[in-house]
Parts: sequence; C-alpha cells; structure tokens
Amino acid sequence: MTTTHSLTANPVLRVAPAAPAEAAAYFRANLVFHADVSDVAAALTGDGDPGFSVLDSRSTAAWDQGHIPGAVHLPTALIPEQAEQLLDQAVPVVTYCWGPGCNGATRAALALAELGYQVKEMLGGFEYWVREGFAFETWEGRERRAADVLTAPADSQDCGC
Repeated sequence: MTTTHSLTANPVLRVAPAAPAEAAAYFRANLVFHADVSDVAAALTGDGDPGFSVLDSRSTAAWDQGHIPGAVHLPTALIPEQAEQLLDQAVPVVTYCWGPGCNGATRAALALAELGYQVKEMLGGFEYWVREGFAFETWEGRERRAADVLTAPADSQDCGC
C-alpha cells in the first residue's frame, strides 16, 4: 500500500521547489558571491599566488585572538578610508568575520564592492576555519586545533563536496 502525502502537509514542499533552470541560476549566483573555508584554505596552501586577498573585518581584539595567516586586517568601519592603501583593486578579495552568526563579512564585502573591488564572502568565517583544523595566528604565534568531525572529515583533507 502506497501512502500519498498532501504537499501542503509537508513543510519542506509547502512551497514547491524552483524549476531546474531557476535553481541552477540561483546556485550559480550563490557561488559568485561565496567561497567556503576549505576552498580558501586549499587555494592559500597551494603553489603560488592564490589570485585573491583575504580580509579579516573584525576588531583588533578579535584579530589578536586569532586570524588566518596572511590575511589583511581591516575592520569594516575603516574600509572606506584605508582599503586603497591595503588592497590592490585588481585582485579579488575574500572577506571573513567571526562565523555564520555574524554578518560582518557581508558588511565588509558590501563596503568593498561599493568601492569597486571584486569580492566574495567566506562562508563559516573564522569559526569554521578553526573548526576545520586549519592553522591560524594569534599575537603569540601560529596554532592549529584538531578538526571538529562535525565540520570536516576525520580521516581526509577532502570532504568530497
């Protein structure tokens, strides 16, 4: 016996999925605006120039607590007056802030885009950089924590996504 559920009773399908072409356009656009932590880390640890700059938009106290090695520190409020001295406008910028609960990287990306920079936001922010086990720097030096198995594969560097 087959049970048929009403679409209105199913909270996932209460609003029908987009047509495939619309979904493809949406997800393509999403990738234009976002990069994930593991892709940023792979590009930064690869051979040569990754082709982008990384910008930490948090406060000095947060930067001192830990930041991505090689990142440029530029709090969002200072972007309009200091971006030109710290960033090459011909090089795309990947912004990050604390994590998924913070929209500081989004505000920084907006400020940079309004100044004419090509920009992407790093999903997960500094929180997921650390949780995935990538090296970070503090005022005391370089650190690395074990990867959280809920955010990164336990036995591999590649999640296969």
